[in-house]
Amino acid sequence: MENVSQGMGWVQANALNVIYVAIIAIAAYWLASLVKRFVIKLGRSHEALDETLFHFLGSIARYGILVFAGLIVLDRFGIETTSLIAILGAAGLAVGLALQGTLSSLAAGIMLILFRPFKVGDFVDAAGTFGKVDTITLFTTDMITFDNQHIIIPNSEIWGSKITNHSHHAIRGVDMIASVAYGSDIKKVKASIAKVLKAHEHVLSEPAPFVEVETLNASSVDLLVRPFADGAHYFDVKYSLPQAIYEQFQKDGIEIPFQQIVVHNAI
Repeated sequence: MENVSQGMGWVQANALNVIYVAIIAIAAYWLASLVKRFVIKLGRSHEALDETLFHFLGSIARYGILVFAGLIVLDRFGIETTSLIAILGAAGLAVGLALQGTLSSLAAGIMLILFRPFKVGDFVDAAGTFGKVDTITLFTTDMITFDNQHIIIPNSEIWGSKITNHSHHAIRGVDMIASVAYGSDIKKVKASIAKVLKAHEHVLSEPAPFVEVETLNASSVDLLVRPFADGAHYFDVKYSLPQAIYEQFQKDGIEIPFQQIVVHNAI
């Protein structure tokens, strides 16, 4: 009977606390869900904002509210929270040191999402990989290469290296070299190249193509050929023009040089 009476006494003494904890738990859960939905909705309301980042921020806000509510509940029952916070802080530091690489990728992912040096669908050269961006997450970026490989790169490697976004501008210049033999009529060579550029369906007339002598090599005169094309047709132009120029040179009787050594006999 004495144990029963002690139990009843504890219930009576803590009944108010139990009700208080239940109210705090329900209110905290409701508020945490409400704040998370608000943050996610905020990210969806503007096209310039990245929804992935706001899902992450919404989750942080939700768990932050729940942790704060948990500390209030513990304090209500007379449990000293100062020591608990110190223990959690030390544990967080230990976990942070153990997950340095992961946290570095997380920080880099946030920077990529905030500053948006590229977006899904762009052709990017980053971290030694060239391909089409397929997915951007907080920890990794997925890319599809031209030989159809799926490559997953930690964001820390991308953010810490040079990023070349080939899709940033709608119009691209396509640089290539056309070599002719010494003694060739340069005006005729330029006219021959101009025929090819004008006939190509993806070469733009504005900006006008650039064709000029760039280098006098040991056995050739090298011309820089820079037509302009829409970004979507960059590789069509880059890999179809050299053959077209070669065939036009043959039609126009322009000599294409090859590596040679001239030997003079001493008399």
